Amino acid sequence: MNKSFEVLKEIYKPYKITIKGSTTILNTTSGNFVIKKRNNNIHNLYNYLISRNFDYFPKLVDDTRDELNVYEYIESVNMPNDQKASDLIKLLALLHNKTSYNKEVSSDNYKKIYENILENIDYLLFYYNETFDKLVSEEYYSPATYLFLRNYQAIFNCLNFSKNELESWYLEVKDKTKQRVSLVHNNIELDHFIKSNKDYLISWDRAITDTPILDIIHFYRKEFYKIEASSILEEYLANVSLNSDEKKLLFICISIPSKIEFKGSERENTEEVRRVLDYIFKTEKLLKPYYSENKEK
Repeated sequence: MNKSFEVLKEIYKPYKITIKGSTTILNTTSGNFVIKKRNNNIHNLYNYLISRNFDYFPKLVDDTRDELNVYEYIESVNMPNDQKASDLIKLLALLHNKTSYNKEVSSDNYKKIYENILENIDYLLFYYNETFDKLVSEEYYSPATYLFLRNYQAIFNCLNFSKNELESWYLEVKDKTKQRVSLVHNNIELDHFIKSNKDYLISWDRAITDTPILDIIHFYRKEFYKIEASSILEEYLANVSLNSDEKKLLFICISIPSKIEFKGSERENTEEVRRVLDYIFKTEKLLKPYYSENKEK
C-alpha cells in the first residue's frame, strides 16, 4: 500500500496531505482528492446505483490501482445536526425507494431473524439479572452501581417489551414467502453525509442488499444523542411506506438497549450507565405515539 501511495503522490504532487482515520486527503494545484483502501466492488456498486437513477456519491477518479482508490473530494457545508439529519434521511429514503424490490424467501428466513433477535434479548436479560444480583449484594454502592440499581426496572421492562413484540412480529411473518429488500448503505452516520452543490453519501464500503430498516437502526443507535429523532423517523416513514411487520421489526430492534459493562473508571462507568438509560428513555418517548395510535385504532 505504501508503494501505491508513493506512486499517487508522484502523480498528483500534493502540497498538503491530511489523514482522517482510514481516509487520506490530497490537496493539489489541480484539485483535491480522497484516497481510500481499494474496494473491488465499488465500481459495480456505482454502476448499479446509476442504473437506478441514484448518483449521490463522490466520483471515482481512479480505480486502476491494486490497493487504493482515488475519489473526488467534496467540500461540505456546515449546518446544524438536526437539519443535516433531515436532509440525510430524505436521501436515504430515496436510496431505499430507488433500489427496493420484493424477494422470494424460504420459510426459514423469518425464523432465523426471530431466533437471532430472541437470542440477543435473552442474553441481555440473563446478563442484567446476573449483574443486578451481584451489585445489589454490595455493602456500599458506587455512583454507577446506585444509578444502575435505581433504574434496573426500566432496563428489564424495555427488554421484556422487545421480547413480547418480537413474539407478536413472528406470528405475523412466519408464513410469509417474500421480503422487501433494497441496497443498504450499512454505515449511515452524520459524518457520512455531505451537503454541497448537491447531497452526497460517502463510505459505501459496507453496502449490502437487505431490509432497508437496517440503515435506520444503525443511524439511530449511532446518532440518537445528537438528533431530534421523532421528526427524523416521521420523515423517513412519510417517504418509505414500510408495511406493518417492517415497522414493528424496526421498533423492536431500536428498543433493545446495549450491554452495560462496568470495566472503566467510576466516572466512565457512570457515564456508560447514564448513556444506556438515556437511550432507553429517549426511545420509549420516540415510540410511544406509534403505540398510542394502535390502541386508538
